[in-house]
Amino acid sequence: MAVVYEIRVREHLDDCWANRFDGFFITHEEDGTTALVGPVRDQAALHGLLWRVRDLGLTLVSVNRMEEET
Repeated sequence: MAVVYEIRVREHLDDCWANRFDGFFITHEEDGTTALVGPVRDQAALHGLLWRVRDLGLTLVSVNRMEEET
């Protein structure tokens, strides 16, 4: 069962970045940040996403567990 996470970064990302984040939905916030929201199957996958944020030079603002996907 996957858990939905929101990963927020300081930069404004174009929608084409969704492919780099396993199809996560991208939402641009008024404060200039970007929210990436999508299902994560386990902790190893979550760490992989966070490494991708690091490797792309993005500024991590927050990581929030949203809800379990049914």
